[in-house]
Amino acid sequence: MIALLLALGSSLAYGCADFLGGLGARRAHVLRTVMVAAPASLAVELLLWPFLGASFDTGALVWGAASGGASAAAFALLYRTLAIGPMNVLSPVTALVSAMLPVAVGLLQGEHLGAAGLIGLPLALVAVVLVSAGHGDGPARPSRGALLSAFGAGAAIALQLVFLHQAPSDSGVAPLIIGRAVSSAVTLTAAGLMYRKLGSERPAYAMSAAAGVLDSVANLLFLLAARSGDLAVVAVITALYPAGTVLLARGVLAERIHRGQFVGLGTAAVAVGLLALT
Repeated sequence: MIALLLALGSSLAYGCADFLGGLGARRAHVLRTVMVAAPASLAVELLLWPFLGASFDTGALVWGAASGGASAAAFALLYRTLAIGPMNVLSPVTALVSAMLPVAVGLLQGEHLGAAGLIGLPLALVAVVLVSAGHGDGPARPSRGALLSAFGAGAAIALQLVFLHQAPSDSGVAPLIIGRAVSSAVTLTAAGLMYRKLGSERPAYAMSAAAGVLDSVANLLFLLAARSGDLAVVAVITALYPAGTVLLARGVLAERIHRGQFVGLGTAAVAVGLLALT
């Protein structure tokens, strides 16, 4: 039950971070937003170090660095995917892949689900697709390259979560610090190489920093959830993060929630209830 609540908190934090990051990226190039968010995110994890501890052994270094590399790849592939479009098709593909791969890894590692979980897990996967699907303007079909990019983005997100889960359980926040340092270095290097293409617009500093802080909180809650529960359950609950983005867009930007997304939110509630019984 604790793992489930932590995973829900992680999902909500990821959704809020995506919302704020998306708003920030509307005001300036997305890499300018990340140049603010990444240091803010790393600062949070360093501040947590004295309270939660950190053991920088070989396992924490290797798996933390791997998660950081996957995080940087996920960032690049996700925004390339959403830029190609159509978002209402590609976004659910990305979310579903990001949920299914950790589920498969968890089950292959010997995790077992009760009867309620065997019903709740597929329902949660369906909810991931419904919640993250918007209302398209037309019957546009994604290209093969766009679909491959969406699968790649989902796989990179999933690998980041799996790698964090593989880190030693007694390593504290060390995997998060190493991962964030690696992903920040990769992203900032890319921003430096592309500096002339970033434009002159200033990023929304407060909004971008808040997105980075929330992303760190989401990573921490996922790590704690994965250490206290099954990866298969924790990953699929975390993958419901589009629900937080959708609800914030409705409340702050007055964006319409479509019928399918309402169904997805209700399905998610049922799925979470069933998984809580597992």
